[in-house]
Amino acid sequence: MKILICEDDLMTLKALEHKLKSEGYETIIAHDGKQAIDFLNKNGGIDLLLTDLHMPLTGGLELIAYVRSELKSNIPIVMLTRVGLEDTVLHAFELGADDYITKPFSPEELSLRIKRLLIKVKS
Repeated sequence: MKILICEDDLMTLKALEHKLKSEGYETIIAHDGKQAIDFLNKNGGIDLLLTDLHMPLTGGLELIAYVRSELKSNIPIVMLTRVGLEDTVLHAFELGADDYITKPFSPEELSLRIKRLLIKVKS
C-alpha cells in the first residue's frame, strides 16, 4: 500500500514516514501541495493521501480540491493540521477529506484511522 505524505514540517514528516514504514506501507514524500500534485499527475497510483493544511505554494485544501475535482479520484484523504477551527474542518470535509486529525496526535490513533479508511476502500 502506497501513502503519499504531504507535509512541510521536516520533524513531522520524518515521524510519519518512520511510523508508516514500520507498519509496512510504502511512503512517497511531498514537501508541499505542488510537489504532491506533480507526483499525482506523473505517477498516480497511491492508496491514501496524508496532507498538512498550511504549506508553501499549494496548501492542503487546494490539494484536496484538486484530487477530487481535477483528478476525479476517490482515494482516502486525511488532513493533518494544527488548526482545529470548525470552519476549516467543515471546509476540508466539504472538499472531500475523509478524516481530519489535529496536531499533535497519537501515532497509534493515526495508524488506526488509516487502517480503517483502507479497509473501507477495499470493501
